[in-house]
Amino acid sequence: MSKIAVMGYGTVGSGVVEVLDMNKDLIASNAGEEVEVKYILDLREFPGDPFEDKIVHDVDLIMEDPEVSVVVETMGGTGAAYTFVKRALENGKSVCTSNKNLIAAFGSELLAIAREKNVRLLFEAAVGGGIPIIRSVNEALTADKIDCVTGILNGTCNYILTKMAREGAEFDAALKEAQENGFAEADPASDIEGHDSCRKIAIMASLISGKNVDFENIYTEGIDKITSEDFKYADSLGMKIKLFSECIYEDGKLKAITAPFIIDRDHPLYGIDGVINAVCVHGNAVGDLVFQGAGAGKLPTASAVTADIVDAVKNKEASHKLLWDATQLKPEDAKKYSYRYFIRLNEADKEKAADIFKDCEFVKAAGVDSEIGAFTSEITQEEFETAASSLELISFIRLSDTK
Repeated sequence: MSKIAVMGYGTVGSGVVEVLDMNKDLIASNAGEEVEVKYILDLREFPGDPFEDKIVHDVDLIMEDPEVSVVVETMGGTGAAYTFVKRALENGKSVCTSNKNLIAAFGSELLAIAREKNVRLLFEAAVGGGIPIIRSVNEALTADKIDCVTGILNGTCNYILTKMAREGAEFDAALKEAQENGFAEADPASDIEGHDSCRKIAIMASLISGKNVDFENIYTEGIDKITSEDFKYADSLGMKIKLFSECIYEDGKLKAITAPFIIDRDHPLYGIDGVINAVCVHGNAVGDLVFQGAGAGKLPTASAVTADIVDAVKNKEASHKLLWDATQLKPEDAKKYSYRYFIRLNEADKEKAADIFKDCEFVKAAGVDSEIGAFTSEITQEEFETAASSLELISFIRLSDTK
């Protein structure tokens, strides 16, 4: 029997304990032995909870107990979580975590410790919640050179954008409803400003390159400037607006971005609506693969964490693969990235725009007066910013190529 400890008894931590109890026979069969929760670390008391007798408040009980072979971190953040995870690894305990902030900030350091101590650091739930994207790339696609990962990696943003598209809602109203339904935090900045998605694509970029990609070096835009008028144009064109996170790794060079994109019906992520997340992976042999599912939520995320627990228990003696090292890989300057852009401008500026942006394709949208939309030819972000500076653009959104 393997004994584990869960650090953090919030939504995900309690979900892990629930899944371990609900599917204990299946988990025992897949892991090769029973898995028992010995400790649950939390500052709070949980009177009446079915696992109340396992609640502890002293992390030393976990760290110094030789019976505990796997530690599950669902605390969140990079403060105590980093200290405790590092200590657990150094004490020869495998760690399973759903903490994207932790892995994005300290992944290379913690992976190196895990390899040195011949234990495992697993973080399937850190990128796509219940979507098995880390394991798929790391284990199932080892015959392929993965050169591109494009994802809708934040359910809050996808819910808001879907609401705006379907109902013509303004951003603030859609955000408020997302908060009322529990899909957005009281402080939604990390989600709507793109930082959450950015950290996830940094992890994927590190995974496919084998080098450490600092999320702070990835160009990031959020969705808070998207308006209902943008969606009127998208709807008239049969297109959608999504928050994409993308990394492209070719010839040792990395391109990485998180930003809103407008996409057409041929894009493999066109139909991903609501709180669903999806990841499109391109391999040089397999081509395009799309993974989709619940990117958050108690049980979907807990399912991914529990699968990592099974992996850690089942493969105790397996040497730990160093997924990426500490070598820094900085993305190329985002100003050099080339896209077509969809722009909105005052109708009186049409001729000027046609002169500045060569080969513009102009479009009108029902219900939007005194302005016009246009697709530019493909230009770099730097060229676009220079050209746009001589116009009073109402808004702009990048156009994603169909993969």
